Amino acid sequence: MDLDPVTTNPQHYRVVFENERVRVLEYTDVPGDRTTEHEHPDSVMVTLSSFRRRLHAGDAARDVEITTGFAGWLPAQRHSGENIGDSRTHALFIELKGGDATVPAPARLGPE
Repeated sequence: MDLDPVTTNPQHYRVVFENERVRVLEYTDVPGDRTTEHEHPDSVMVTLSSFRRRLHAGDAARDVEITTGFAGWLPAQRHSGENIGDSRTHALFIELKGGDATVPAPARLGPE
């Protein structure tokens, strides 16, 4: 099953740059939008807006609130999410290629 977010949720994710070392995704949504399950390899997330999201992985859920300009490590993970705030979400994901991109157990949700 292909869990690439560009494939599973093309209305929210788009590739803005890619080479042999990294892939940069842009993510956008509006309040109430949801994503289906997808995977991220080890990545750096940079937020271009402030937002609130609920992330789901199996039976676990985590609410996150992130401010504009946050830059942080996103360990490899599989999740779905929903915009639970009152503002749109706008973020970039700089995905690293190569190395071990497997999702660690137990699954992690959101940035560290």
